[in-house]
Amino acid sequence: MRVYAAIAWRTFRRYSTYRAATAAGVFTNTVFGFIMAFTYIALWRARPSLGGYDVTDAVTYVWLGQSLGMVGALWGGGFREELAERIRTGDIAVDLYRPVDLQAWWLASDLGRAAFHLLGRGIGPTLVGAFAFTLNVPGDLATWLAFLLSVFLGAVVCFSLNYLFTLAGFWLMDARGVHQLAGVLAMFFSGMLLPLNVFPGWLGDLARALPWSSALQIPADVFLGKRQGSALVLVLAFQAGWGLVLWLAGRALTQLATRKVVVQGG
Repeated sequence: MRVYAAIAWRTFRRYSTYRAATAAGVFTNTVFGFIMAFTYIALWRARPSLGGYDVTDAVTYVWLGQSLGMVGALWGGGFREELAERIRTGDIAVDLYRPVDLQAWWLASDLGRAAFHLLGRGIGPTLVGAFAFTLNVPGDLATWLAFLLSVFLGAVVCFSLNYLFTLAGFWLMDARGVHQLAGVLAMFFSGMLLPLNVFPGWLGDLARALPWSSALQIPADVFLGKRQGSALVLVLAFQAGWGLVLWLAGRALTQLATRKVVVQGG
């Protein structure tokens, strides 16, 4: 465990050196936050209580989305490009000889990155949003702790999804097309465009049952106090369950992919 903790910490420090990129990211998230906040205000004034949210809930959801978008890295910017390149070039063979678990290595690295983005890119836009708009902020410590646990579980689910999609590079040699497809699915089914609560009928049921809901929709509902008591336990168990299933799927696919490593051109 000490090895993986060290990997996470060093990844956190590595991302912290990109100060200009972090500042640019905070600025970009803040701009998009204002654009989406005013769009949501117009929508919720036309359709009050849409999806069980009031206007304040909807605006808070917007800023949570801007804060958590990079935590899961479902749209890029995480480990997957680096791992995909190592698979393509054959450098993955070196990783397989290390006295550590390949999947756990990349999970530790991605959690370090996620922690930095939560602190470095997540807090800034939300503070700006809190000054510009009225936000629904939890007033008790238990809700904050449940929210942080939900964000952590969501990060694990997001890692596992990215890991599975990236392993396709063992057979395709270039995972960029798969990553683009994964990004489209994530953008729609995570709730980044619209809260999944407003999706109608079977589409809403499907979206909330898929693992991408762990990236934003579930942490947002926990933050907004929409999940209390047994309902809170159920959504956390839902995230943990998807995390376990996807982790096991990743292990099985890793074993299948690494039975024989073929270096492109070799």
